[in-house]
Amino acid sequence: MALDSMLTELKKAQQNRYGIPSFNTFDSRGADGIFAALAEKRAPGIVAIYSGVFDQPQGGALTAYVRKLAEQAPGPVAVLLDHGASFEHCVKALTLGCTDVMFDGSKLPLEENIATTKLVVRAAHKVGASVEAELGHVGRGSEYRSFGLLRKGFTKPDEVERFVAETGVDALAIAIGTAHGKYECEPQLALDLLTDIRQRVAVPLVLHGGSGLAAEQFRAAIAGGISKVNIFTAMAEAATESMVDAARADAPSYFGITTRITEAFKERCAAHLDIFGATGRAADGRL
Repeated sequence: MALDSMLTELKKAQQNRYGIPSFNTFDSRGADGIFAALAEKRAPGIVAIYSGVFDQPQGGALTAYVRKLAEQAPGPVAVLLDHGASFEHCVKALTLGCTDVMFDGSKLPLEENIATTKLVVRAAHKVGASVEAELGHVGRGSEYRSFGLLRKGFTKPDEVERFVAETGVDALAIAIGTAHGKYECEPQLALDLLTDIRQRVAVPLVLHGGSGLAAEQFRAAIAGGISKVNIFTAMAEAATESMVDAARADAPSYFGITTRITEAFKERCAAHLDIFGATGRAADGRL
């Protein structure tokens, strides 16, 4: 059984300076592509499900499907709640089968973020799950000029040690210049800030908003201490472009279009696994 909490693999990645991917999926076709890439590349991974999915009827079904694929995967795979919006969201995700949860209190005042994260950590640790939290706020790529280029919302190093010590969190997502979605201009990473944060805490550090970064930026961030990198937009854009091409064919078909989702997800996931240095890292007796 390859289904496992993400923390063990994150610690391995941290020790050996490579990145564990966290690939988001919203449906079974995307999930199929992700797992195909992980198997082909002999890589560990995290399959993330966005918190909003758990508010919909298919949330439990998608989680069960991803869990089943993870149980059958040749290498270690975690199932993660991504951007849990509340304590209740996190508990629901654990109840439905997530191995780990991410609580996003980045928009909250520091004291409230700490207090809620502590509650989530306490509940998750009781069932053997690990917790990722966010300090600083990763915004939208469509608004990048108004915050990313100005270093607004970036993680404050002076708050990091207190946050980790008081919450007991297992991994920390930080804001150092990335953004969710498509960037309106070229992203710039504050690697000096990453260095400062890495020196202050020992927990694995996480980079959200990875889509759109150059390979060199990924490698620099991982070399600087990032252990987990979140990806979705790059896969979604590739799948959309491929489906449009299939729909424009002389004789388009339902299956001809929808199979492009799985193919595109697999291709983009495989490329990121190579860049992150995760390829071949699952060869630890489980394969």
